[in-house]
Amino acid sequence: MPSQEQLSALLAPHTTVLLTVECQQGVVGERGALPELAREARSSGALANVARLVGAAHRSGVQVVHAIAERRPDGRGANRNARLFRAAERLPVQQLSGTAAVRVAAPIEVAEEDIVVRRLHGLSPIQGTGVDPLLRNLGCRTLVVTGVSANVAIPNAVFDAVNRGYTAVVPSDAVAGVPAEYTPAMIRNTLALVATVATTEEVLGCLERPRLRPA
Repeated sequence: MPSQEQLSALLAPHTTVLLTVECQQGVVGERGALPELAREARSSGALANVARLVGAAHRSGVQVVHAIAERRPDGRGANRNARLFRAAERLPVQQLSGTAAVRVAAPIEVAEEDIVVRRLHGLSPIQGTGVDPLLRNLGCRTLVVTGVSANVAIPNAVFDAVNRGYTAVVPSDAVAGVPAEYTPAMIRNTLALVATVATTEEVLGCLERPRLRPA
């Protein structure tokens, strides 16, 4: 774990972006397509911690980006080259563009200044989605990655961020996957090798810390 001073240096508000990954009603909502994942995100406190981090980001001037996975009703442009995609087509809740399933889930609050990025294909919230140029235009140097799932999208986001030169920070208790024991093992044995791992409380302590404005 980094020291609070080290973490605070990484999380300067004007160079930090908070990314929420697939925190949408059709994924982590009470009637989501993947009930086991939704239950874990809620019962573990991960979704609540994402909401706390988003609230702190709004108060401290940190830009928030919400990455949403969706598909067209006709499926055009969507992947079918992996079991995951084909299984998703048979789920009772579909992540269809324009439906409630692709709205950001409570208790996360979306502010007017937040950016919502929607993707119709692939596994990553960064690769091929336009998020990378948005981050560069925002002056981002540190990307805080939160949300679901620890099985697929979260490691994709962290690897893509690191490959593009960003420093990734992962609040370990603001990420969820299934089964429950997989998430801490994956973070400890994989993400900790390439990202700065902290807790929600540690990140909140940095975001809510009074700072001098840059000259």
